Amino acid sequence: MRIPLDRESSVPLYQQIRDFLRREIQRGDLAPETRLPPTRELAAALGVNRLTVSSAYAELEAEGLIYAHVGRGTFVASSPQSATTGIERRTALRTGEWPSWQQAYPRPLQYAGRTEIERLLTLAANPGVISFAQGTGASDLFPVAQFRQAMNEVLRRDKADALGYGERAGYPPLRLTIARVLASQGLAVSPDEIIITTGSQQALDLVARTLLRPGDPVLVESPTYSGALEVFEGVEARLIAVPMDEEGMRVEVVEELIQYARPRLIYTIPTFHNPTGTALGNARRRQLVALSECYNIPILEDDFVGDLRYDGPAQPALKTIDARGNVIYVSTFSKMLMPGLRIGFLVASGPVYDHLLIRKRATDLATSNLIQRALEAYITVGRYQAHLRRACRIYRQRRDVMVQCLREQCPSEVTWNIPRGGLFIWVRLPGSVSVPQLYLEAIQEGVAFLPGTFLFPGNEEYPAIRLNFTVHPPDIITEGMRRLGRVLGRFLARAESGTIPSHDQKTVVV
Repeated sequence: MRIPLDRESSVPLYQQIRDFLRREIQRGDLAPETRLPPTRELAAALGVNRLTVSSAYAELEAEGLIYAHVGRGTFVASSPQSATTGIERRTALRTGEWPSWQQAYPRPLQYAGRTEIERLLTLAANPGVISFAQGTGASDLFPVAQFRQAMNEVLRRDKADALGYGERAGYPPLRLTIARVLASQGLAVSPDEIIITTGSQQALDLVARTLLRPGDPVLVESPTYSGALEVFEGVEARLIAVPMDEEGMRVEVVEELIQYARPRLIYTIPTFHNPTGTALGNARRRQLVALSECYNIPILEDDFVGDLRYDGPAQPALKTIDARGNVIYVSTFSKMLMPGLRIGFLVASGPVYDHLLIRKRATDLATSNLIQRALEAYITVGRYQAHLRRACRIYRQRRDVMVQCLREQCPSEVTWNIPRGGLFIWVRLPGSVSVPQLYLEAIQEGVAFLPGTFLFPGNEEYPAIRLNFTVHPPDIITEGMRRLGRVLGRFLARAESGTIPSHDQKTVVV
């Protein structure tokens, strides 16, 4: 296949390939069910990187013009139906082709940015790409061998008992161990206030479905965790954005928003925020809890990496200063240990606990009994603290390497804060930058990040990116940041020359 490429043009090569193939398909020169060349073969023929062709194919597939069949190749779509799958396929089909009961649903209850996030992260998984887009800790620190031993020990000890449903609130010895771990961090709770969940994502969903009804206002930080935005949109809540600064949520704005919107819930990540890495100051923490008491509004505290602290003194969880049961606390073992465990938990005081427990039972009966028992067999307070100290030492080094690379490799217009803990560095770019376009060019260079656009209520265009500094060792971080620096340098130079369209900014955050 001959595709004319203008290597002097400001239009990226993957876009030139995409545009050529799109025209050929729309004119009928590439007939339906035509098999396209494999990415490696076409890249070699054109003299470009394989990722360039992969990016072009990915955009055409998102448009419904081509589709990939595992083991067979990539084909021109005969219709939108054959080019899409899952939620995209259901959206693409004409309404009349579905049974009437399916037509009763006005729209899929799905966070608007989820499909795009998944598409971009698929590109990040291409061979040779160094990805800083992940939301987890480093897989090379996962205690695989020790956990396998714990699993075998549980099966020998508990036999068939380990394979039953188990208690819906969770395995009692694990709840006791979690209570002890939390007590070592200054949060005194009873095991009877803990519910084990299938990851912290389920905990967020249980709280949202228990407390909220369609149309209920929810205060959320802007930006915030995309998975939480997906949960709230799934229950059709109305999201009210709270601006942030370098000390986290601007709590002085919260009271005005409470009086204006009358929210039913406040969602916050006060410690090592996702994505900004900020930590809410002690005075703001107390002020926020006081506001929740004054206006009778529950707080959903997401403490997904609060114990991954590298600098500075520890700060109290909001739950520790909650005297009246206004705070529901959510955490997880996914970031510290292994995400595949899917073990999270929530802490709730008072009658709401029973309502959450009923909702949990209706959702999945109980979290995996076997995995809970194996986790309890692996974790002791001492072992957890030892693993935590090792992770903090390694992650601190990796953070420092990435920060040094940012200083050395990135243009002066790029700014960031140094997080005192957690997983992420929030990198802010000039307002002229289109982050989704930057992402696609970064993929061609062999590096990936999470675009900040997907982390705002309403998917506002915002010139920032989230980098995970924990996943890779220092040498890989250094190489990935070299690639990112090259892309940013070229991109910003073109933006300044006016060859890239600018975007108006509507939100001011960190």
